[in-house]
Amino acid sequence: MLRRHVSPSEDDGGRGREEKALPEWPGSSPPAIETLTSLFGLSAFERSLLLLCAAVDLDSEVAKLCSKAQGGSGVQYPTFGLALAALPQAHWSALAPASPLRRFMLIDVQSSHSVPLTASPLHVEERVLHYLTGVSYFETQLNGLVRPVGDYGDLVDSHQRVVQRVTLLWKAAQGKLPVAQLWGVDDTSKVSVAKEACAQVGLGLWQLPAELIPQRADEMERFVRLWTREAALLGAGLYISAEDADAATQRSVRRLLEGIPGPTILGTREPWGELGSSPISVEVKKPGKMEQKALWKVYLAGANTASGLSEQDLSKLVGQFDLNEHSMRLAAEEALLATKEGGNLYDALCEASRAVTRPKLGELAQQIPPRATMEDLVLPEREKRLLRELALHVAQRHTVYTEWGFDSKISQGLGITALFAGSSGTGKTMAAEALARELRLDLFRIDLATTVSKYIGETEKNLRKIFDAAEDGGAILFFDEADALFGKRSEVKDSHDRYANIEVGYLLQRMESYRGLAILATNMKRALDPAFVRRLRFIVDFPFPDEKSRVEIWRHIFPTNTPTKGLDVQRLARLSLTGGNIKNIALYASFLAAGEGVPVGMEHLKRAAQVEYDKMEKPLTQAEFG
Repeated sequence: MLRRHVSPSEDDGGRGREEKALPEWPGSSPPAIETLTSLFGLSAFERSLLLLCAAVDLDSEVAKLCSKAQGGSGVQYPTFGLALAALPQAHWSALAPASPLRRFMLIDVQSSHSVPLTASPLHVEERVLHYLTGVSYFETQLNGLVRPVGDYGDLVDSHQRVVQRVTLLWKAAQGKLPVAQLWGVDDTSKVSVAKEACAQVGLGLWQLPAELIPQRADEMERFVRLWTREAALLGAGLYISAEDADAATQRSVRRLLEGIPGPTILGTREPWGELGSSPISVEVKKPGKMEQKALWKVYLAGANTASGLSEQDLSKLVGQFDLNEHSMRLAAEEALLATKEGGNLYDALCEASRAVTRPKLGELAQQIPPRATMEDLVLPEREKRLLRELALHVAQRHTVYTEWGFDSKISQGLGITALFAGSSGTGKTMAAEALARELRLDLFRIDLATTVSKYIGETEKNLRKIFDAAEDGGAILFFDEADALFGKRSEVKDSHDRYANIEVGYLLQRMESYRGLAILATNMKRALDPAFVRRLRFIVDFPFPDEKSRVEIWRHIFPTNTPTKGLDVQRLARLSLTGGNIKNIALYASFLAAGEGVPVGMEHLKRAAQVEYDKMEKPLTQAEFG
């Protein structure tokens, strides 16, 4: 058509002239342009205009024809004026801002104030040009904002039911598909469901973190256009992860959802309000306990039967760990690899399960290696019995709650909480270590400096992250100096008091629902809110050690490899100290002895005790040390 416009046929001599079509180029099969025409609703004129712009980039002869058609002015690019004159079924609206060619960024109009629209250069967008030639890739301008979602494997039945609900509503929708909101605490399960729902309707899935959504109106408009074009070219849906979105980010998400026409899934922790017309809102939970048990069997199908993994072991696994499909598969693969040459599969599964859940808490709390054992604790018999029963409650949760059905009778209070009360150095942290070692659990000390915030609502958000991250592995959460967080609720005098009380109420609710063990350690038992005390299942007092207890502490304080000589534990027990003070003295004395190259003796301990007493600003009397 362009050649005919440059050299129009005459009535007599032109009839026999062969019409030469626009040149062919690699990958220029009809489906590409036909697909574009269908996807973006192009008219016949818009289709021809797009092909003309692409041909200029792919064949230099077409560029020469453009120059010749425009009076030999050297303008070797198409213009709207040329298209209006040379192409059939021309219409002015083809280059309107709302037209498909410009709205979906198929063609770029390089206009300026000094050049009229009809004379402005027209260029096909590079992404569209490559698509026409059969080269498909992801739009580089969206790199760093959205990323493809990988394969998470097969879904359990409860997740398949959510997928079916979403896809049925999508298929029944007329016009713009409704937003599917998937809410819940497990991000991986929500993404897995979203990916499968898109796959059911023939789409891939790409993920966009809500905090990366452009804030400026012009930048958001450009993102919407780019993504709409990309989603059409790739056949993709968009998953917006907005689990930790603040108020400003939520507003950005809502504006974005209004502009994107394609399949969009919103992932949140809690259900949001109105999200446009007929939104789909479904809660996505982790696989149920019976589903987890079945998944372990599937993932461990290649295990050696001699490994001895029993039904009881599987029950203990699902009772201790609350994992999604992806984490379970990773843990199973690691455990099978670790026991390939032999070893206990159950122990390997516990360690692998802890490993896949541990990173989530790494930035929120400090992990404490559990070195102490129950035998190391020097406590009255009542306190030792309470600690053993506390371990029993944690170990038998699955049996009592799930298999015996107590979780259907009790809606709250399924969490196991304990208060360790006693002065500093009486063994509260040591007891937490012993429990973690006995139960083969990770122990995390909550860092109050990073948890408590002066900003309203931030403490609650930080605590939510801690509890959510700890749920998967059922870790032991150790709140040291807990009275700072769990203190008595104050009278409401201002907004800060009101929000502080809201935080206390939130803590009560999370402690009751947390499926692991939460230990509150305090030096001031009476400072705790009575509402907390009523909800505590165990209260373990750590008394100041009497002389008999101090004898036992001194007897076991030195490691077996430490050389000692002439130590009188009865005489040392006269020192009125806690276990923490005794540990400090033993360590200080060991350094003194090591510096002299001799075993640890009473003289070293006397000098170390004097240093410890000086720190406490107490005199070391003759009656105590002799």
